[in-house]
Amino acid sequence: MPLDPQIETLLQHVAAEGGPAPETLTVAQNRAFGRAFGALAGAPVPVADVRDTAAVADGRTIPVRLYRPVTEPNTGPLPVTLFFHGGGWVFGDLDTQDNIARTVAVRSRTIVVSVDYRLAPEHRFPAAVDDAYAALTWVADNAAGFGGDGKRIAVFGESAGGNLAAVLAQESLRRGGPRITLQVLAYPAVDRFDDSPSMYENMAGPVLSRSYLEWFWGAYLSTPDQGADPRVSPARSDELAGLAPAVIATAENDPLRDQGDHYASKLAGAGVPVQHLPIEGAVHGFLSFTGSVQLSRDVLNQLADAVATAFHRPGPRDAVSRRTPAARKQDSDHHRAEKPYLNRPRNIQAEQVPHLDDLPAIGTRRQDPRQLGGTNRTEQHPKPPN
Repeated sequence: MPLDPQIETLLQHVAAEGGPAPETLTVAQNRAFGRAFGALAGAPVPVADVRDTAAVADGRTIPVRLYRPVTEPNTGPLPVTLFFHGGGWVFGDLDTQDNIARTVAVRSRTIVVSVDYRLAPEHRFPAAVDDAYAALTWVADNAAGFGGDGKRIAVFGESAGGNLAAVLAQESLRRGGPRITLQVLAYPAVDRFDDSPSMYENMAGPVLSRSYLEWFWGAYLSTPDQGADPRVSPARSDELAGLAPAVIATAENDPLRDQGDHYASKLAGAGVPVQHLPIEGAVHGFLSFTGSVQLSRDVLNQLADAVATAFHRPGPRDAVSRRTPAARKQDSDHHRAEKPYLNRPRNIQAEQVPHLDDLPAIGTRRQDPRQLGGTNRTEQHPKPPN
């Protein structure tokens, strides 16, 4: 299946640098690769404030990073988006997907709490799941302390982080925990035993091959039978009724594509409002390519806008709501004509989570001016328009 031209160019550039297959490398070498992968995001999107702190819950101290968007003075408590980075449960940290968290904060106008959960193989399943749930309860109990609303929480994850976000939505419902308003899952791993066509069509990748996926599972799980646990394979759960509405993005050239499709359909069958976005020409991890790939920027914007919609916030500065209906429709039609890969979201259920694909894209990004001398980082940012 053809790749998006900009993704193809980027991957050709990466391949030209050579190197062995990642599944043949050590954990330390893969973590170094993950840090380098994060550089593909480009210059950081400015936000109002970034602060590193710790979530203390369930007897654990979990590093987290808080991103606050630019808001009007005297804005009330903001909704909170709990973000989980990718990296196969083995690598990734608060820096590797920093720009995803920033973009979500800016466009959704929520406070993003990025979670530095414990990694395998030092901390195998269920350590990451336990950290995710502890972070959720911490946000619910302590959001007021950082200007958030602990009763309005979304979860957002990509790849392994998408797995954790999906699991968290199920666990919170099962355990009677904090209510989750929306779950956003980008190319999530949701079924350890998936043997669908995409696992063969995309066996060699790019980016994520089937053998590399097996390497991750081997590092994350202690025993093969753990793969049947819904906290590992949320798509294998039959207790889906009542879950938070979901937005699920899958990549055409990804071995995980079909399991994401299947999970979207299974959620809809259980009565959960679902919007499925099958992204043509995309590969696993493409949301990290925002530095040079327009498709990555557009889809990340759309996912962030879905969070804004879930909390009845149309997006940056209410730019769309001020325009006439006719003007908004004209812009929307133009947007779809220019971005055909966004034309066909599968609104699996009529009561879908709406998305605002006619919002303007984030403008040109500037080099991050934040001060790195401490844990509180006050950033220079554009003044909101009147």
